[in-house]
Amino acid sequence: MKKADAVFEGGGMRAIGIVGALTYLEAQGYSWQRVAGTSAGAVIAALVAAGYNTKELKKVLLEMNFKDFLDKDGFQKLPLLGKALGFLLQKGIYSGDYLEDWINNLLKAKGVQKFKDVSRDGESQLKIIASDITLRKTLILPDSLVDYGIDPMNFPIVKAIRMSISIPFYFKPVEFIHAHGKSYIVDGAVCCNFPINIFDIDGIPRWPTIGFKFDVPETSNTRLGKNDPLSFLMDIANTLSVEKNREWLKSENLSRTVLIPTEGVNATSFNISTDKIVDLFRSGYRSAAKFHSQWCFDDYIRKYRSSDIKTNFSIEAK
Repeated sequence: MKKADAVFEGGGMRAIGIVGALTYLEAQGYSWQRVAGTSAGAVIAALVAAGYNTKELKKVLLEMNFKDFLDKDGFQKLPLLGKALGFLLQKGIYSGDYLEDWINNLLKAKGVQKFKDVSRDGESQLKIIASDITLRKTLILPDSLVDYGIDPMNFPIVKAIRMSISIPFYFKPVEFIHAHGKSYIVDGAVCCNFPINIFDIDGIPRWPTIGFKFDVPETSNTRLGKNDPLSFLMDIANTLSVEKNREWLKSENLSRTVLIPTEGVNATSFNISTDKIVDLFRSGYRSAAKFHSQWCFDDYIRKYRSSDIKTNFSIEAK
């Protein structure tokens, strides 16, 4: 058994590629000790922490109709003006309720509901990243809940995931009532889409931390000719996210990362075909095989120590 931690980038429907990569590494004997993720990466992290193996994850993906995630409530259900009113009055054109229920049922099937259910020695082995746009801060759940006067271990995992997957303008943000008032919580990618050093101690991993990131060209919706209002707003959100997350893409971090080509799949391609699901899965599998054939943890540590590499900042969640 090879102990390792795993960190999953957010990427919407592209997360299917992560399952392919995990499938290869699981076959090589890797056992994930701690897992962290943002947005769709948080979904994968939670399911891995709950005990799902890659065979089960693949089955879930192949049986899922992802268009069901585009559910509506309230003003969103109105014909013609539903999307506009959903955005203006509910801050999102889709509710996200179906997605939350889907994840909750998967977790319940493994007997997992709260962070205490995936904890060891009082420490959660699962970390989920979200963004508090009211207080302008990154949330590391469950750790950050202490600052809000909430018991971290008794907080529902599905609620943390719902916070992390709230793509701005797309899904409704979570209205989070806490000891200090109310915050709006959105997709963790706004602040930190790829927290590769979240488990490092003084900048060094105790054992391998393997990142799973998407190798995608930096194109925009408007560049591709999509000039509708939602595409415009999504480009604004993505631009802010890219600039904030560029710090995490240094060579020392990418050297411990599986880079997964996205096969032309966008984060919000909820109408994805079965063929594209298979393409993404295979892309992740091939990428993990390539990574595994070239990477050595001992070499990484020697290079780190010899060059005294340090990141400029780190997430305080050990």
